[in-house]
Parts: sequence; C-alpha cells; structure tokens
Amino acid sequence: MKKKRIVVKIGSSSLTNEQGEIDQTKLMDHVCALAVLKEAKHEVILVSSGAVAAGFKKLGYPTLPVTVKGRQAAAAVGQSLLIQLYTEKLNEFHIVPAQILLTRSDFADRSRFRNAFATITELLERGLLPIINENDTVAVDELTFGDNDMLSSLVSGFIHADMLIILTDINGLYDANPQTDPNAKKFDRIEEITDELLTLADGTGSKVGTGGMKSKLLAAKTALSLGVPVFIGKGEGKEKLIQILKGEGNGTYITNKSLGSINANRQWIAFHSETSGKIYVDEGAEEAILYKGSSLLPAGVFQVKGTFQKGDVVEVFGTSGLIGRGEVAYSSDELREFIQNKRSNPKKRTMMPATEVIHRNRWVSV
Repeated sequence: MKKKRIVVKIGSSSLTNEQGEIDQTKLMDHVCALAVLKEAKHEVILVSSGAVAAGFKKLGYPTLPVTVKGRQAAAAVGQSLLIQLYTEKLNEFHIVPAQILLTRSDFADRSRFRNAFATITELLERGLLPIINENDTVAVDELTFGDNDMLSSLVSGFIHADMLIILTDINGLYDANPQTDPNAKKFDRIEEITDELLTLADGTGSKVGTGGMKSKLLAAKTALSLGVPVFIGKGEGKEKLIQILKGEGNGTYITNKSLGSINANRQWIAFHSETSGKIYVDEGAEEAILYKGSSLLPAGVFQVKGTFQKGDVVEVFGTSGLIGRGEVAYSSDELREFIQNKRSNPKKRTMMPATEVIHRNRWVSV
C-alpha cells in the first residue's frame, strides 16, 4: 500500500469506561492499531480526546463537570494522565509520542499557524507520533474549536492528510438513531453532507464526549472542503485502521471524486483569519474571480469599508452579496485614493502599480 499521511481522531467514548476513567483495554487496542499503521510506513497524527473524561474523577466530581472551571481543572489533571499512558503503551512498540496542545488562537495567528505546521512536519519527518488535543485548560468559548472533531478536520487539511479517520462508539451514520430504532439502516458511503443528513445525525452521541454524530458530520464537511476524505466508525483489533484504509472499515466513508486540496495559506484565510474590512467589486470583476479563476484587479473595486493594511484579510462583495474573502496587497487608504482618482478623472487613465488587490492564490470563495 502506498505511504499515506493519516489523521486518526479518537473520541472520549472510545477511550473511557462508563465511570469516566481511562479504559486500559480500549487504549491498548488503539495503540496497537496505530503501531500497525506506523509499521506499514504511514505517517500518523493522532487527535485524542479523553483529557476531561479521564481527569474529573481525580478531582472528586461524581459526573463529567459542566462548568468551565470544572472542565478546565479536569483537563489539567486528565491531560497528563492521558499522555503518560500513551507514552507507556507506545514505548512497547518503540514509538515516541509528541504532545501538541492547541487553541483556536493558535490557528488565527498566521505566524503560530505556520509554526504549528513546521513543528508537526518536523515530528513526522523524524518518525514521531504527534498527539494533538485542544488546550482545554486555558481555552474559552470564543477560542475553542467546539470539539475535537472539528479540530481533527482542520488539522487534516492543514497538514494535507490523505484521510481523516474519526473513531467513535457508533459504526457510522444511519437513517435513524440505531440506539432507539432497530430498523435503522447504515450509510456505507456518502458523497455530500446535506442538511438532511445533519438533521438525521442531530442528537446521536455518547454521554462522555462533547461531540455527537452531527459534530462529526460538520467536521467531515469541513475536511471535504479541504480535500480530505473521511471515515466515521468503529473497529476492534490491531488491523482495524489498516482495514479502514483498504475500504473495509466498519463505518461510513465520506468522499467524492472531485476532492481537491487547498494550500495552507488559503485554509488560514478561509477558516481561521479575522477580517479587517470590506471591498465591493463590479460585475465584471465578480465574474472574473468566480468563473475565470482570475485575481482581483484594482480597476474592479468601486467601494471600500473599514480600515485595513497590506496583508490583512477582507470580505469581498459583488452584485449577489458576499462572494469570498482574501488577503489584500493594498491598504484601505491606497484603494480609496485610487477609487477617488478614478471618479474625479473618469477619462484619464489612473496609474497604479501593476499588482493585484487580491491574488487568486490568496482568495477563497464562499
């Protein structure tokens, strides 16, 4: 089998028992399967939940805490327990893990975004196993990914993975809730995440995790937009991940033939950057950007709102409303001056450096 770069996401329900403690048997099963992937020379990145679920008992909580301070305290205890167990188990296979804790702000800041990519790439090149989790001990609502499902999808696009495998306690997506409907039928393959599928998945999930099946489908939708096929399901035994790669997994495969990856710059613009202003373009520019793959030229801009500098990300509006966002090569003041000169001297050719306002490689349609 050709060497691939695989992101494996393991949910809390697949790591812990009903009491919320780390299940040694489940953990070892996952570790053995990860070791088989590594032995087959695949590059593996693990996104692992379980820190909060592993730590809350040690704090004296009878159930999973619901307060922010309770979850963060549980994560502080559980994360160290989790990585310690991974280290011990992986050591049996001579695999060295490397812990990486992320928050959304690590993705929002471009330099940190690039540094994270460089770090993960270096770890993979040296044969280590990056283990990624959200930094729950310091994250606040506006800086979280929502759950590790979304984190795993963003990471998979970020490092240009060949597949994202989301392991959970349900073997895929059904047309009804299999926990309550014995006649529910499983989808083996899906080519598109529709609103109907999201409605079907709503409410299906475990008691110990933060994300149900709907969150997994939303994550899969994001991964597909980044060019990464997804598997959602379960499995047992050391060969389970290899079987999934072969198309024989116990779950649902989500992919389509038109997948195409986007580069790290465009992913950052699409999913992580904060916009600093708005640019309005005419019909000709809109058509050139959306249908001809062209860059946005200064002549197509007729209005600017907000204040931004070269290198900032702005929203771009056309005749039909918001059409995308991109990184600008001019400041708002420079663009306003150009527009003003063009209006005051409509018959005179207004000179401006021959640089695109937004290059097509730094543009993302919505």
